Amino acid sequence: MSVGRLIVRVVIGSLFVGHGAQKLFGWFGGSGLDGTDRVMAATQMYPVRPNSIAAGLTEAGCGALLVAGIATPAAAAGLIGVMTTAIRTVHGKNGPWNSNSGWEYNAVIIAALTALVDSGPGSPSFDAARGRVRSGPGWALGALIAGMAASTLATQLGRRNAPRSGEADEAVPSDAAA
Repeated sequence: MSVGRLIVRVVIGSLFVGHGAQKLFGWFGGSGLDGTDRVMAATQMYPVRPNSIAAGLTEAGCGALLVAGIATPAAAAGLIGVMTTAIRTVHGKNGPWNSNSGWEYNAVIIAALTALVDSGPGSPSFDAARGRVRSGPGWALGALIAGMAASTLATQLGRRNAPRSGEADEAVPSDAAA
């Protein structure tokens, strides 16, 4: 049994399921879709409601896949994309340190996910039970590149879809400017 990899999968995956539920439903002290919409608007991720839903579903869905050890490289790539987008839109400008709302935490998650893909999900996983473990440096690099590419695409599309000055984004609640 690969206890260390199981612990990494369960801890990281479960926290992402919870984080996605915060975005989507307001569970666990989250702000729900309206609050997530405000964050998306502030970070120029337009249209905000589809991006809010996509972020929440990616976190919850990929987190659940990671916990179960299903399609581990794809699950990791989705979460790497979310963390890369957080660095690009929120944390990157603050430097590395978490004490300044920097990107160190996001980078640790990205590194852990990449290492997990490299080593594989371990024997207590659906991937292993089905004989479909995809691991090794090529898969790890692929997950890292796919996640970063998805983040680049999402942030570029978000900025390109930003409303022009004077236009209101209908998906942002009216109290979003507050």
